[in-house]
Amino acid sequence: MQPTHTTPDRGRAALGPALALIHSGAAPTRSVLTGALGVTRATAGAITGELQALRLITVDARPAGGTRGRPSHRLGVDPAGPVVLAAQIHADGFTVAVAGLGGVLHAHRDHPLPDRATPERVLHAVVAEAARVIAAEPRRCVGFGLAVPTPVALPERIAVAAMYLDWPSGTPIGRLLEDEVEAAGLGIPVDLANDANLAALAEHRHGAGRGARHLLYVTSGHRGVGGALVVDGRLHTGSGGLALEVGQVVVDPNGRRCPCGNRGCLDVEADPPALLAAAGREDDPSRPLFDQTAEVLAAAAAGDRQARAGVEHVTDRLGLGIAGVINILNPDRVVLGAFHSALLAADQDRLPRVVQERSYWGRSGCIPIVPACLPRSELAGAAELAWAPVLADPLAVLAR
Repeated sequence: MQPTHTTPDRGRAALGPALALIHSGAAPTRSVLTGALGVTRATAGAITGELQALRLITVDARPAGGTRGRPSHRLGVDPAGPVVLAAQIHADGFTVAVAGLGGVLHAHRDHPLPDRATPERVLHAVVAEAARVIAAEPRRCVGFGLAVPTPVALPERIAVAAMYLDWPSGTPIGRLLEDEVEAAGLGIPVDLANDANLAALAEHRHGAGRGARHLLYVTSGHRGVGGALVVDGRLHTGSGGLALEVGQVVVDPNGRRCPCGNRGCLDVEADPPALLAAAGREDDPSRPLFDQTAEVLAAAAAGDRQARAGVEHVTDRLGLGIAGVINILNPDRVVLGAFHSALLAADQDRLPRVVQERSYWGRSGCIPIVPACLPRSELAGAAELAWAPVLADPLAVLAR
């Protein structure tokens, strides 16, 4: 590695914040970075020089138009720089990808869950695929992040209710993952977190949530509904990592039975199986759920009354849940995951109208409800988790 020469008076403490700004696209030029950090031009030059020496960024010698007419060098992510591994477990399988800085995923591949999908067997399969990916990757890998479809209690990193994986509550998934990584000899830091939380973080940094101060994210994977809140760029996780379990908000006391034991939770009233049921269709286990829900949405658009009634029913339940959460949190933007974005697209007015009618804050001012724009938000969020130590102190991580 090329030696660096950062000293405290040249801004080592600002290396992480500077890298985070470049990583999120908030500092495309050195002049913008200078203003965002509140440092001198000389210090900004030293900071970008250090990050360039660490092979994290590029500094384009061809200047771009800067502030007050001054030319400024363009800043970008070094394509030959280090990468991280990102993985996601969901109810039907898992995905592993390579991610560079800048929120871009590369070479992601989907895999089925192993037979008898116990926590140990699933995590072993994920890490085995991660090891294969690392072995084929020429760039240095500096971290591994995993998104899981369960609330994760902190700081122990225990699965609280992995209902859709049928894992026992209290499974120490953090320790199990670390044991698998150590046994595979990967030699990289590893962390995991709830998939909805990580998706919200990715959308805030790179997607539809950029610029929001209080971002509410609501999503549904293959089953269930998740949510997260990002406040001033940080996830609100509560006292033990379990905040914003919006799936357990009851929207119909006489509704469908939820795995948690209640009836009518958003978890079972506004997810893909709920749409199939509301449209009078059976869930075909041999076919992807999203393909089946896409058919319902297409039928509704074509005039099928039962399909249309099903879409309206689930949209209304989703609106009730979002309105209840808005009443408590008062966000300035709501971002929807892929399935709920499809419901929004099916009727651009219905969901915002329900939210406005049932939300005090919705009636007092328009809160934008927008679709997520990252193709794989949860996976991108897992990459953000892996990058966290580098963004906090690049020199400490990369000098190892």
